[in-house]
Amino acid sequence: MDTITLWQLAALAAASLLVGFSKTAVSGANTISLAVFAAVLPARESTGVLLPILIAGDIIAVLVYRRHAHWPTLLRLFPAVAVGVVAGTVFMLWADDEAVRTSIGAILLLMAGVTLWRRRERPQPPPDEQDTRGPSRGGRLKARSYGVLGGFTTMVANAGGPVMSLYLLSAGFRKLGFLGTSAWFFLIVNTSKVPFSVGLGLIDARSLLLDAALVLFVVPGAYLGRACVGRINQKLFDRIVIGATVLGGLQLLLH
Repeated sequence: MDTITLWQLAALAAASLLVGFSKTAVSGANTISLAVFAAVLPARESTGVLLPILIAGDIIAVLVYRRHAHWPTLLRLFPAVAVGVVAGTVFMLWADDEAVRTSIGAILLLMAGVTLWRRRERPQPPPDEQDTRGPSRGGRLKARSYGVLGGFTTMVANAGGPVMSLYLLSAGFRKLGFLGTSAWFFLIVNTSKVPFSVGLGLIDARSLLLDAALVLFVVPGAYLGRACVGRINQKLFDRIVIGATVLGGLQLLLH
């Protein structure tokens, strides 16, 4: 990791602030933080620096929204996510920075397009109503597909947030259920990624030293997000999530 200038450090601090905001308000906004870290640092190394910052945000989000998690959805996703994490680890063994940026950017844009297409269909009932009947075959297939993609993208570039945001939106989650389910999901998944990241050399003493400075900005960002989330209506919330996903995907592809 090369010497970081003051302006680069300021950009990373702002991106860390946005991590906190995204964890308590708009999950899809994480793609902007991802793009900033990948622009300032080498793409591979940026994933190791960003992961502990994300975990700090996850802890805060769980403390705030822990009662709103939908565990049947989480348990349905985890097996497929594990497959994606393993696939992402294998990919990271040979992928260079350009391959990482291009792959994640393309996946984010693809998932945003799929979600916009699905929103033209008849809206689904809320998840708690769906679960009284049990997941349909199509619902299980969708959960597996998004789970594998979410696991892969979160391992490769900490970009699982947009994929899972799109899945939760397509499943009909409202704001609090969305945020509570996302909070527990990413705390568990991101924590489980730490041994893989250490083994790949993405987390080391130098990256943790930088994290120690940047994590201080996560708390005010989370506080700001908690203060704003009640003022964001559902349609605007959905549009911000999708818009942030598209923006992040384009930034990665055009970098």
